[in-house]
Amino acid sequence: MLAGKRVVITRARGQGGDLAAALEKLGAEVIEFPTIEIQPASDYGPLDEALGRIGSYDWIIFTSANGVRFFLGRLALAGLNIDAVQARICTIGPATRKEAENAGFKVALMPAEYVAESLVAAFEGHGLEGKRVLLPRAAVARDVVPAELRRRGATVDVVEAYRTGVPAEARAQAERIFDSGRRPDWITFTSSSTITNFIQVAGAAALESVRVATIGPVTSSTARQHGIEVTVEARTFTAAGVVEAILAAEDPT
Repeated sequence: MLAGKRVVITRARGQGGDLAAALEKLGAEVIEFPTIEIQPASDYGPLDEALGRIGSYDWIIFTSANGVRFFLGRLALAGLNIDAVQARICTIGPATRKEAENAGFKVALMPAEYVAESLVAAFEGHGLEGKRVLLPRAAVARDVVPAELRRRGATVDVVEAYRTGVPAEARAQAERIFDSGRRPDWITFTSSSTITNFIQVAGAAALESVRVATIGPVTSSTARQHGIEVTVEARTFTAAGVVEAILAAEDPT
């Protein structure tokens, strides 16, 4: 169904496997072009302090699988395991939920849609007045969730669990993909970071005649802010949703 189509994946190295596999199964030629690199936090002091009082939290919110992984790494370094975590667990999206459950957590809450606004709405039935919430996440992230939870009476500790950076080889790789030979048919963006970093190394003009698929409205909004025209947006904010959106565009009947 996608035979002969060249599709660029911009996820971090080692994290685009599910998307790549789904596209390759449909016959696409997948080009892996990581525009983000997952890096340790610049300062683990705040997260380590939070782990020192881990029993005081009522909720822990994980907004990415990376957040789960780095949280667990610091937990182990503190000489603790998940038994020390008494808080209820909330995750955004099935991939994050799977990562948390594979670690042994029981996930109590996951929003219907995988964006910050939906996560806040999911807490409607849960009293937050006086509750303590831990949010281990990327160094740069939107402030919708902590701001709204605080407005509802929660004490929210936002701590850096990891950072995202631009891979050293990204600029040269962009030139090989977009400035020589046959151009890609599609490029996929699965987070705002993948877009902002792409703009840094390649610029929006590199996407002339390349169709753009995004994982959801937040990512689409970032793309448009940078002058990128979004061809399709996933209805379900997952890798599978991105593939479905591309298929629908390729075969609108």
